[in-house]
Amino acid sequence: MRTVGISAKIASEEALQLAGSTARELSKRGYRVLFDEDTGQLLGNPGESWPARADLADQSDLLITFGGDGTLLSVARYAPARVPIIGVNMGTLGFLTEIRVEEFQEVLDEVLGGEYLAEQRVTFDVSAEGPDFRSSYRVLNDAVINKGALARIIEMSVEVGGQFVSSYRADGMIVSTPTGSTAYNLSAGGPIIYPTMNAVVLTPICPHMLSNRPIVLPDYLRVDITIVSPSPEVYLTLDGQEGIPIAEGTLVSVNKSDRTVALVQSPNKNYFDVLRGKLKWGEGR
Repeated sequence: MRTVGISAKIASEEALQLAGSTARELSKRGYRVLFDEDTGQLLGNPGESWPARADLADQSDLLITFGGDGTLLSVARYAPARVPIIGVNMGTLGFLTEIRVEEFQEVLDEVLGGEYLAEQRVTFDVSAEGPDFRSSYRVLNDAVINKGALARIIEMSVEVGGQFVSSYRADGMIVSTPTGSTAYNLSAGGPIIYPTMNAVVLTPICPHMLSNRPIVLPDYLRVDITIVSPSPEVYLTLDGQEGIPIAEGTLVSVNKSDRTVALVQSPNKNYFDVLRGKLKWGEGR
């Protein structure tokens, strides 16, 4: 590892301070440090150019984020599998950023020394195709079809693996990775999926028919969702980071990507420790 990419939540002074001190320490140890564009404008040398968040991971051998899950998602969903990612939790709720500030130095030293555990998390390739456009994206958490404040209920036709499943009338639909199962999916009543399982979750948002429940499927099946009814202000949102308006006749397809994301694990706790802490479950033994 020679180049370390660093991204921080720029609205957090604590995150910026830790990012700055980490960059200085790494530079003293002979590592090249790259900030993303937003972080670099605040912490880097005046006039120096920095890569966009989408390009940071491709130019790094190790990626460190300081902030919450949103900060990590903004760079991690573009990362190649070869780049381990240390997500340092500077907020109050982090299912992805599970490294606490107090243990960060220990984890960093282990990663730089090649002694660490990283989980390869599945990502999805998402395409949206309408009468006059086609766009593609990559997500680590989820792809969400939802309505704006004034939109009517959305009617959608869903196929899985080329087979018709059902028509849904709902406020929207969440297509979640196992990693994203503890995000919007969980809030909408979907199940928690162990993050390394090969699964995809379909969770309707406030369905008109109460019998329309979440479905867990194998992730090798393609999910196709077609917008059936005309409805203004319908959006496709990717990882909660970006959204595009979609209209009647738009086909949203979700496939398992051949690229994974490597998240460095805490040596001091496991996935169930995170769930107990974040969801306020019962105390451990």
